[in-house]
Amino acid sequence: MLGNMMFQPLLISSMIEHAGRYHADSLVISKNTDLSITETTWGQVHENSKRFANALQALGAVQGDRIATIAWNNHRHLESWYAISGSGMVCHTINPRLFPEQLVFIINDADDKVLLFDKTFLPLVKAVKPMLKCVEHYICLDAPDSAVTEQLPDVLFYDDVIAQQSTQYAWPVLDELSASSLCYTSGTTGNPKGVLYSHRSTVLHSYAICMPDSLNISARDIMLPVVPMFHVNAWGTPYAAAMVGCTLVLPGPGLDGASLVHLIDTFKVSVALGVPTIWQGLINVALQTGTTLESLKRNVVGGSACPPAMLKIFKEKFDCETIHAWGMTETSPLGSSCQFKAKHQYLSDAEKLKIRLSQGRPPFGVDLRLTDEEKGTHELERDGHASGNLQIKGHWIIQNYFGKAESALTSDGWFDTGDIATLDADGYLKISDRSKDLIKSGGEWISSVELENLAMGHPKIAMAAVIAAIHPKWDERPILIAIKKAETDLSEAELLDYYADKVAKWQIPDKVIFVDSIPLSGTGKMLKKDLRELYGNVLLNS
Repeated sequence: MLGNMMFQPLLISSMIEHAGRYHADSLVISKNTDLSITETTWGQVHENSKRFANALQALGAVQGDRIATIAWNNHRHLESWYAISGSGMVCHTINPRLFPEQLVFIINDADDKVLLFDKTFLPLVKAVKPMLKCVEHYICLDAPDSAVTEQLPDVLFYDDVIAQQSTQYAWPVLDELSASSLCYTSGTTGNPKGVLYSHRSTVLHSYAICMPDSLNISARDIMLPVVPMFHVNAWGTPYAAAMVGCTLVLPGPGLDGASLVHLIDTFKVSVALGVPTIWQGLINVALQTGTTLESLKRNVVGGSACPPAMLKIFKEKFDCETIHAWGMTETSPLGSSCQFKAKHQYLSDAEKLKIRLSQGRPPFGVDLRLTDEEKGTHELERDGHASGNLQIKGHWIIQNYFGKAESALTSDGWFDTGDIATLDADGYLKISDRSKDLIKSGGEWISSVELENLAMGHPKIAMAAVIAAIHPKWDERPILIAIKKAETDLSEAELLDYYADKVAKWQIPDKVIFVDSIPLSGTGKMLKKDLRELYGNVLLNS
């Protein structure tokens, strides 16, 4: 027997329709590539998404076609998202900081028919264009600009394209399992792999983001997604923002600390999302300028582990609750977020901090487990101590990679994340390392994350990375690559002494290398692979 309730497919178009009908006057504020500010509304985003859907149809694009975007977080990019997915096409967001060879690979692999780009990325688009096999139209997400046309004669301009179109457009009724968007992994071990999301998975993921036990997003919020829209769809927040109708502040290319402080204070941002390296830059500027970031009530940290010192500064200096979260491209990305349970409210500050440093627990819709080997099926205890290979399953978790017939899952249907972690009885997750970043020294495992977090607790350290260096006796030994804070003096011996009462002697790094900068990915993560190439043999030469 079936229930007697209506069935309506879960579609991305329903979210922009909701925002346009019930939150039409809520602001969408964005910084443009020329650093000017545009204030629009969800009502205007709704109308322009329909205009662009008509434009894509006029260009000959049909359902299932992949439409690529190389763009910052701004209102035009947002409008295009809803136009593309809502009309049944697939929105393919591209990380512009991939190597040109990788960009060519993923655009050709996806068989993209149209390429949208911000002016910032014109040199990149021009460089790869001769190698793109299938792109038929290039659209600059801006007003007409002769400087762009000179370099790309066949270019179209977004403002021109939508100006010619009607706001009348009937979103097609799609199968909720239809593909909605495509995002490729970073390709650290070979070519990037495509992850193809569905309308159903995206809508369910958006519900999960909004839940109080998750990121707790509501119409009352003014949200700043610092994480780029090309990084797992800005962690899904532009969809969640439409679902609840919150005010959205889009930072464009201005991801430096000063720009972010200005946006937070000017537009009274209440929640912001980004990776630790971004937050470090913001903290430095905020402390220098004396702002208290009064409006900022919570920030979400993902992408890599949040150093304890950073979490404490946000709480003690800015009265801002930091929500630790975990996920990956293959998980849409939300896999867990750190919110307290009722039994935690009377804990001491030190005990609460310990919980905050975990990656939290999974929301309804996904499940986590640990196994004793990679892609294994033997589950380990959820006791907070047993360390194993983290696996996940759920409504917004990958089944197979784009264009690949073979399953990406274990024999019993779980996705192996490549992370090493512990789980406690309440589901609180603590990532100890990526499996490839663990250091095995003399048969014993050393966590690079733990050593990095300790280094970040030193008052004179601005950023730190720990990698495995080849050792003639112990196979691998940890070395620390660190950036000192400006105008501070710190020796290698002083920094190594700092570890003495915090970890076992054999876990202390063999060497410290002070640098002016650490290579970062387009999403702000430290590029450990690059560091290993630069310094992986340093102990052989000493």
